[in-house]
Amino acid sequence: MNVEHLVGMANQIGRYYEAYPDRAESLLGAATHVRRYWDPRMRTALLHHLDTEAGEGLDPFMLEAVTTHRAALTPKASAPPPPKT
Repeated sequence: MNVEHLVGMANQIGRYYEAYPDRAESLLGAATHVRRYWDPRMRTALLHHLDTEAGEGLDPFMLEAVTTHRAALTPKASAPPPPKT
């Protein structure tokens, strides 16, 4: 997965939501957009980039949104397959 492309897309989302007058609402809106519309693999790659490269390239607003709402962005672990009977 091309992390530079993900960072660019995240920054575009952030620029849209950063214009909201309420800071908390704008941070939540940006994170919610990523959670709803990004595939879990994309979110995992973005969070990995945050962990390994300190989110290099992310605009400060989007860095704050991802950091603040990380738990909501972390994909749920998939359930193990049922045991064979």
